[in-house]
Amino acid sequence: MASDAVSGAVRGSDPVNGYRVLEQVVRLPVSTWRYHWDPPHVRHLGPMAQDWWKAFGVGENDRTICCTDANGVAIVAIQALHRELTELREEVEALRTESSRQARSKRAPAHLDAEKAADQEKERP
Repeated sequence: MASDAVSGAVRGSDPVNGYRVLEQVVRLPVSTWRYHWDPPHVRHLGPMAQDWWKAFGVGENDRTICCTDANGVAIVAIQALHRELTELREEVEALRTESSRQARSKRAPAHLDAEKAADQEKERP
């Protein structure tokens, strides 16, 4: 199914808070199920439309989930996760740098003491 979600075909485009969407995705119940008309071997995976509607309030009603909306929620949640991951990587790198700096500063006095002892040893007759 294709969507005509091009800038000239839509109205009322509003920004989305990806972190809020991600929080809703995390809380969204997801299960496997089949429609009454599906053969017994067929299973689907996803949320119930009522839970989707309650979480996001997008689409036409609480009886269906539009593929465009599902894709949009997935994309914005991935973007939020990417931002979180990038921030955490930067924080880890900063902590590693600080830890290395502290380790070097702790070693420095011992190194200086060893050099001082070596110099004193050289001065002895």
